Amino acid sequence: MDDDESEHGTPGPSKILNDFPDDTIKILLATDNHIGYLERDPVRGQDSINTFREILQLARKHDVDFILLAGDLFHENKPSRNCLYSTIALLREYTMGDKPVQIELLSDPDEGKADGFTFPAINYEDPNFNVGIPVFSIHGNHDDPQGAGAEGALCALDVLSVTGLLNYMGKIDLPMSDADAPTTGIAVRPVLLRKGNTHLGMYGIGNVKDQRMHFELRSNRVRMFMPQNKDDWFNILLLHQNRVKHGPQESVPEGMFDDSINLVIWGHEHDCRIVPEPVAGKNYYICQPGSSVATSLADGEAIEKHVALVKVQGKDFQLTPLPLRTVRPFVIEEVSVSELASEYNFELNDQISINKYLKIKVNKLIDTANAQSADRNALAVSQGEEDMPPMLPLIRLKVDTTGVSDMSNPIRFGQEFQGRVANPRDLLVFTRSKRAARTGKVSVDQPELSIDDPDLTSSEKLAKVRVATLVKEFLAAQEPQLLGENGMSDAIQMFVEKDDIHAIQTHVGKTLKSMMKGVKANGGEPGELDEEDLDEVLTKAKEQQEKEYLENAAQNKPSKGKGKAKADESDAPSEDSMMMDIDVGGGDGGSDFDSDEPAPPPKKKAPAKKAPAKAAPAKKAPAKKAPAKGRAKKKIDTDSDAEVIDIPDDDEIEDDDEDEPAPPPKKRTGRAAVLSQSQAPAKKAPARKKAPAASAAKQSQLSFTPAGRSSTRAAATKAKGKMVIDSDSD
Repeated sequence: MDDDESEHGTPGPSKILNDFPDDTIKILLATDNHIGYLERDPVRGQDSINTFREILQLARKHDVDFILLAGDLFHENKPSRNCLYSTIALLREYTMGDKPVQIELLSDPDEGKADGFTFPAINYEDPNFNVGIPVFSIHGNHDDPQGAGAEGALCALDVLSVTGLLNYMGKIDLPMSDADAPTTGIAVRPVLLRKGNTHLGMYGIGNVKDQRMHFELRSNRVRMFMPQNKDDWFNILLLHQNRVKHGPQESVPEGMFDDSINLVIWGHEHDCRIVPEPVAGKNYYICQPGSSVATSLADGEAIEKHVALVKVQGKDFQLTPLPLRTVRPFVIEEVSVSELASEYNFELNDQISINKYLKIKVNKLIDTANAQSADRNALAVSQGEEDMPPMLPLIRLKVDTTGVSDMSNPIRFGQEFQGRVANPRDLLVFTRSKRAARTGKVSVDQPELSIDDPDLTSSEKLAKVRVATLVKEFLAAQEPQLLGENGMSDAIQMFVEKDDIHAIQTHVGKTLKSMMKGVKANGGEPGELDEEDLDEVLTKAKEQQEKEYLENAAQNKPSKGKGKAKADESDAPSEDSMMMDIDVGGGDGGSDFDSDEPAPPPKKKAPAKKAPAKAAPAKKAPAKKAPAKGRAKKKIDTDSDAEVIDIPDDDEIEDDDEDEPAPPPKKRTGRAAVLSQSQAPAKKAPARKKAPAASAAKQSQLSFTPAGRSSTRAAATKAKGKMVIDSDSD
């Protein structure tokens, strides 16, 4: 650093007052290159590889002794062939050469080498290679080792290591068994270097789960192998972990490293905090270079990207930030629709006006980004750098839509800026104010309900209380984000008035399933959406769910009324099923049709969806049979539904053997007599029977034979009476 005080107002490291080149180790420091990010994007596909090329060019320009990378060289665990090809070509182009390596390796060159091979782990110790600038790197969470083959877990850095282009360090051996896990910590073996009188120890810890790293540090089980005269060494620790707290043990505390460390290079965090920051109670500093390419449109990525030139001499070091010119300019801003509406005097539901002012805002952000890029380019040209052509900027406008019911399609909105921004598809993101939601929930503890009118007396309030009204008012004050007010109101009403203890649980379960389908239909998988995009997708899914609920409610209301009307008209269910003049006088229960048992099939169809209205007359049939005389008939009326449903099984037997029908004896005689006198009503009977929703099989069974068979039916009357008596006894 050029100043004794950092940008954060904290004292920085002491400067190297007397610079002795023979004793000064120069290091180019970078992290989170994410090579291969969006490599198929036609605009941004080459951003990561172009910036990596610039980093290697800076290393050659500043004549560094080596390059130090702190993880996530690749964006994918299995980089594509094109990605590996470009990376290998760049490393060979800029790190190989006749330039002599002036740093001496003091540690074991075979430490970490590939098993079964003779070449060393450090590439410039191999006499078969001409290495000009060595590259040292640990793995990150994106390019960590995977697999369990014969060679163990491997990653892309292992491939680069055996090619002789990169030195892979910080690979930690996990315990081989559960028995060794409690006693085995993290063993960190350094790469020891020397240049003149300066001794440098580099301790690399590749990415592990934050919970484990947190546990190992608190348990004091991170074992760092150091030389005997460790106070004479300048020690650098490289790690790739969460620095920002995401949970109780989902980050690594800053002040838990060994006191012998002088500088911590922190990877994984993308916001650039490259100026070394002191740690309270410790003697070391933390440098967080950040990513060299924006992999998310967040606030931290909008900070100007840098790499660092670190000079180490003895126990002192000096760090100089180097801005990256190949990084796209990125501007992010947040705007509230309600503020725009009050400022420009338009309604919140006026989509045309909202889009108009959002376009004005985006145009201003584009102008700001282009101006920043031009200023940085002019400054670099004034310092002797080459002029760079302008790049399409990254723009992110976060729109607070609190209080707005509907917004336009953000993708369609971004298409109007095609060719002016690099990210037209995700230019806009809609959010809702969390503060407003929290404030609403707190105030809802005592919502303003209609019965809270101070002018009402207690008796008037009690008379005015309606569960449905109270529930709707309460839910309206809550403004639930997932559950619809209408459906939840009905579920609570069913719970209170109908004593249905499963009403709320059933409604919530159905709603969540419907919401998941809506989220997938509108935005993809939830695990693949940003937190900001998820709010918009959930809002659309909720609106669609409310719309479907209202449509279903509108369709169900007339059907219910129609069913009730039919139920009211079912005082004479026998007329519904068999409309014959003979049945009016003789009673429904003793008709010839009852002998063939048409009534039980409607009882079976009572719960069916297609014929709910026809089920009601079937249930009324036993009530009309009550006036009939005879003991057997009385038993039929007292039978349960299960017994009545079992009777058609006997009818099926009658179909197989027509000599064993089972009609009630008294009514069978009357019906047989009438049928013997006139066959015309018998022929019309099947046609009238088709009116109710009965099965075709039963209708064919109800068709009558000529009167000559009346004697057979009369003989079957006794069998029917016996069958009914037997069923009652069962």
